[in-house]
Amino acid sequence: MAYLSLKNINKIYPNGYHAVHNFNLDIEKGEFIVFVGPSGCGKSTTLRMIAGLEDISNGEFLINGKRANEMGPREREIAMVFQSYALYPQMTVYDNIAFGLTLQGVDEDIIEERVKKVAGILGLTDYLDRLPRALSGGQRQRVAIGRAIIRKVGVFLMDEPLSNLDAKQRVTMRYEIAQIHHETGATTIYVTHDQTEAMTLADRIVVMKDGYVQQIGTPYQLYYQPENVFVAGFIGEPPMNFIRGTVKNGAITFGDNVLELGKKLPSIAEYEGKEIVFGFRPEHIQLGQQDQAYTIRAKVELTEMLGDNTNIYVTADHDQAILKVDSHDTPETDIDIVFSIPFENVYLFDGKTEHVI
Repeated sequence: MAYLSLKNINKIYPNGYHAVHNFNLDIEKGEFIVFVGPSGCGKSTTLRMIAGLEDISNGEFLINGKRANEMGPREREIAMVFQSYALYPQMTVYDNIAFGLTLQGVDEDIIEERVKKVAGILGLTDYLDRLPRALSGGQRQRVAIGRAIIRKVGVFLMDEPLSNLDAKQRVTMRYEIAQIHHETGATTIYVTHDQTEAMTLADRIVVMKDGYVQQIGTPYQLYYQPENVFVAGFIGEPPMNFIRGTVKNGAITFGDNVLELGKKLPSIAEYEGKEIVFGFRPEHIQLGQQDQAYTIRAKVELTEMLGDNTNIYVTADHDQAILKVDSHDTPETDIDIVFSIPFENVYLFDGKTEHVI
């Protein structure tokens, strides 16, 4: 296991493009860290700098307190699993997993013992004699992971390892990756654009946008305590709903709806005449009028029945929102409804800075 520290890390390419800005993060031994964000946010670039595959333009990267900026990938004792499986097609599963140890000249008996142990962890024992083309996508990804973990390095890096799998395989592999981390206890850094993977796997999540870190925290903190509109909208499925309006006489008004913000923030006076963003999560609403809650009137445009729950797409004046309700409470389309948002489930953001109030 290894302790990592990234201090004011920047990546600036020769053409002047600034891909990563002042990235700061301390990673404890054995932590499972997930970098998440949309395409082009800098998460994979940061991972590649940690791996030694990209030079660090500015800042300092430490492994166990030792500067690693100038270390080559091999010196860093880091194993990486890529989006593509990168398996040798002419080699069996056994030989693919053993390849790294074979290059190091490890004794054959030790290699066999380690391969069988790793194969047992990954459920590959019955496939050791097969070639990669005879495996499913999920099985090939397990082989790629096996090739990484057999080396017993201190840090595992995973760059969108599940993106080539179908939905069912992704669910299975998420569980298996979590189990592998539990078995090995290795420090793991995992990159994904899928917030579900981030929420289910991470000890802590780093949310990135346009090369900047937006927030670092546990899945609970990011879901219940988002620091800005971007994080609030990125974490959660369906995403948080946002209504923009101007505060007038302590209330935000849109169409026929008037939300008395003083019920949420007694000191809302400082926002009088300013734009504010009113946020609420789809699953936190209740149909009908409730006490200790904001009430909004809206029209049902579309419903999506998903089994135990239904997503309801509504419009309130010119604003759109998604509501999540029990499937037994699914309303008809093209009707007007009233829904309530408990005061404690409302988020307010500054309309200009988009930071939480």
